[in-house]
Amino acid sequence: MRSLDECTARASRLKLMAFDVDGVLTDCSLFFTDAGTEIKAFNARDGLGLSMLQKAGVTLAIITGRDAACVTWRMKNLGIEHVYQGIGHKLSTFRELLAKIGVEPHEAGFMGDDIIDLQVMAECGFSAAPADCHELNRQHADYVAGKPGGHGAVREVCEFILAAQGKLDGALAHYLPTPR
Repeated sequence: MRSLDECTARASRLKLMAFDVDGVLTDCSLFFTDAGTEIKAFNARDGLGLSMLQKAGVTLAIITGRDAACVTWRMKNLGIEHVYQGIGHKLSTFRELLAKIGVEPHEAGFMGDDIIDLQVMAECGFSAAPADCHELNRQHADYVAGKPGGHGAVREVCEFILAAQGKLDGALAHYLPTPR
């Protein structure tokens, strides 16, 4: 893990932040109905963090190994345009996304929790992981959240990025009560 100053410097350059789903935006649990429909629980606070980051000018993306309709719906709800599901090799998809939107690897970040995410985490300028990530992800992440996946880790990382870019106070100001 890097020093806080180096993590902050890396996060300050981000134009794109991509996230895994299972274990990052969720607690890694998979629920299936009797009809075989996959269901996931998403944290609303994580969603607000993503929205604040996006409103601050950081492009968001999802790159996940599983393919679930509930992910499509949640990302549509959040206004996240770049959603890649069923991805077996995340690094090639990440590189294609960078080329598509014209962002250099050092201007992009990725948050992942398991070994399938390590190559992308190594490729980008800023990498993050939830508190309950695989040990190898912990070793290779620039920033490890204090909260587990699906329970506020994404919100924590979004606020870290906003703070690094000097935009956190502005993002929070919209929600603060006006003085009486």
